[in-house]
Amino acid sequence: MRSPDLTTSLLDLAATHGFDLDPSTLSINEMGLDFRVALATTASSSATSPNEAAGERWVLRIPRRPDALKRAAVESRVLDLIGPQLSVAVPQWRVQATDLIAYPALPGEPGLTLDRDGAPVWHLDVSSERYARSLGAFLAELHAIDPAEAAAAGVEVLNPDEVRTQWAQDIARVGAEFEVSPALQDRWSAWLAEDSFWPAFSVVTHGEVYPAHTLVVDEEITAVLDWTTASVGDPAKDFAIHHAVVPPEVFAATLDEYVRRGGRTWPRLGDHGAEIMAAGPVAYGLFALQSGVTEHRQAAQAPLNPEVAAG
Repeated sequence: MRSPDLTTSLLDLAATHGFDLDPSTLSINEMGLDFRVALATTASSSATSPNEAAGERWVLRIPRRPDALKRAAVESRVLDLIGPQLSVAVPQWRVQATDLIAYPALPGEPGLTLDRDGAPVWHLDVSSERYARSLGAFLAELHAIDPAEAAAAGVEVLNPDEVRTQWAQDIARVGAEFEVSPALQDRWSAWLAEDSFWPAFSVVTHGEVYPAHTLVVDEEITAVLDWTTASVGDPAKDFAIHHAVVPPEVFAATLDEYVRRGGRTWPRLGDHGAEIMAAGPVAYGLFALQSGVTEHRQAAQAPLNPEVAAG
């Protein structure tokens, strides 16, 4: 249940940036580790505000920690780069401050949200072929963007060998700080050692494509949110979550549309995506170490070795 204090603090924060929001329209999404996201409509009395028009829907991203904004400048340049090259909409920031990022709401509704008790609420059938092909079309456009342009915007660029090396280093760091089960460590080692899993090329990636970051209308993607993890690297990152949650024939439809629109694949793309998902606890472990928050460190231990976490 949302606290009245949280509602008040968000409305007060928005007011300091020129927004007069209608409290009855405020909704909050707590899914992100780096940002709390709120949506609200401006009140009619705020029509003269320099940031808004009356009755306009806005998205407010509030950083949970000071370090969450480290990549904001790069993310802003990425949005400027990719926006004109994609058929789907992306955020157009109007406010970029140390305590708030704000932009007009984009068309569509998120495919996945959390209710007030933190339970997931699905707003689409991710197994539909329509959504699958829409995702394939979007990824084909994104992956066709010139990596050199993304590099000029300041994003991280890793060639295929560097992607693999980065995974090895991250796995080693997490293994040094947490108790990792032998079975999981063996799986990661086998994945790192087997050439057939890994792509021979890098592309511009979103980095965390899943229904909470895609807005949809009638099961077609209309907008893509949260480009914090954009980089030039492994294309399978953008397929991995989809591969994990849909039937094989639906994933095949995504790849079919992707290839039809010029996307490049390799035989073990799906298998590689499955291994990326199996290595998901590494990313959370790194986040926990970076945050320095005890609760995150304890939560990160559980998927790495449930027996140790259970005590």
